[in-house]
Amino acid sequence: MNRTPSSAAAAAREQADAVQGAGPDSGSTLSNGLKQRHLSMIALGGVIGAGLFVGSREGIAAAGPSIVLAYAVSGALVMLVMRMLGEMAAANPASGSFSVHAERSIGSWAGFTVGWMFAALLCVAVAAEALGAADVMVQWFPGSQPWMWVLLFMVIFTGTNLAAVSNFGEFEFWFAALKVAAIGIFLVLGLLAIFGVLPGTHAPGTSHLTGDGGFLPKGLNGLMVGLLASVFAYGGLETVTIAAAESKDPVRGVARAVRTAMWRIALFYVGSMAIIVTVIPWNDSSIAKSGPYVAVLDYLKIPAAGQIMNVVILVALLSAMNANLYGSSRMAFSLTARGQGPAFLAKVSGGVPRRAVLMCSAFGFVAVLLSFLWPDTVFQWLLNMVGAAVLVVWGFIAAAQLRMRRTLEREAPEKLVVKMWAFPVLTWVALAGVAAVLLLMLRDENQRIQLLFTGGFGLVLTVIGLVRQRSLSSGRDLTKP
Repeated sequence: MNRTPSSAAAAAREQADAVQGAGPDSGSTLSNGLKQRHLSMIALGGVIGAGLFVGSREGIAAAGPSIVLAYAVSGALVMLVMRMLGEMAAANPASGSFSVHAERSIGSWAGFTVGWMFAALLCVAVAAEALGAADVMVQWFPGSQPWMWVLLFMVIFTGTNLAAVSNFGEFEFWFAALKVAAIGIFLVLGLLAIFGVLPGTHAPGTSHLTGDGGFLPKGLNGLMVGLLASVFAYGGLETVTIAAAESKDPVRGVARAVRTAMWRIALFYVGSMAIIVTVIPWNDSSIAKSGPYVAVLDYLKIPAAGQIMNVVILVALLSAMNANLYGSSRMAFSLTARGQGPAFLAKVSGGVPRRAVLMCSAFGFVAVLLSFLWPDTVFQWLLNMVGAAVLVVWGFIAAAQLRMRRTLEREAPEKLVVKMWAFPVLTWVALAGVAAVLLLMLRDENQRIQLLFTGGFGLVLTVIGLVRQRSLSSGRDLTKP
């Protein structure tokens, strides 16, 4: 039986309600198999990604000791974004997270645009992380081929995400535990070295912070480049608000994760950058050659430092693969359940959107194949298309929170379990911060290309979303008596 546009919209709304009020394994809704310990470690581990271990060397090379300031500034922006997202997620937990909030607050076109852009970002990230993990394995097993490891990892994590959501939670729990332990040990060793307590070291004082060209060795321009490098290292924090919808107590889980975001960012990112540039000179050749963390561990004469960090980096990459496959499948499911995509992806079996998982896995694997066939063209285009996507997501989060907060204060103030600080001033500050980062991207040729590609992709999604919204509105009008 064919549906009228209005009945189709009603069905989509019913499905959207099912997405959010998911009862356990009902056969048509997502399960609530994630425990509080899973959410806590997903939030904690989400802060420690491969971007911190691998990507920070470029930021240090550009900014010198001022990389600490760059990470602090970008961390402050991320904290504002997470606080806004936490406010909305605690009030209305949904597997579509900010896509659902944008649709409710701004319009269906906004939910469509930000949702599919984020899903595409995560799918491409799965491919990039699979390739990075394969590179590590090829270093350990020189006779092997990268595609073998990519295939193995894709099969493992596709299987993990096709099973009960508690399996995903367990994998992320232990991945996060390993990452937290590694960065914790690094911080302790670094502090002991700074105070001259560690055998064979002497307290460096501020000699490396001010004595190798000063705190700003490359001036404000270097600081700006470092700021850009640091912003994109924070990507992935949004996943915890998606996962919260499949927990037994999503409101409590989101509230706890958001409230502890400040010390996690300060400790892991800003703290580790401060230790690196204090213990060794920022322009030490070993940083560019081996990476900042390995360089510090080698300086401290920690045995097999390089191999230890390779294990940590591998864990970080595999953790990101697992989390991004989960996040992309849940976002795709939420979109289709709300009538924003192909309906067959909205099928749930055993509390898991298995078709959405398979689609996202297939997209990621195809992207890997493109990297082997056309690494400098098609795959690079994909990377560029999602290069600035996280900033688009943050912008939509701020815009949605501006509107949703007023509605909640008027209609359901009891749902404001987590509140944005100094609303609406800091919301506007966050929006201005996102805009400033986008403007900074125009100054660098490579970043400018990413911005243009992402802008083009976003424009296409926006046009499609507006056409769909207008068609749906017209359909409703035609059915009125």
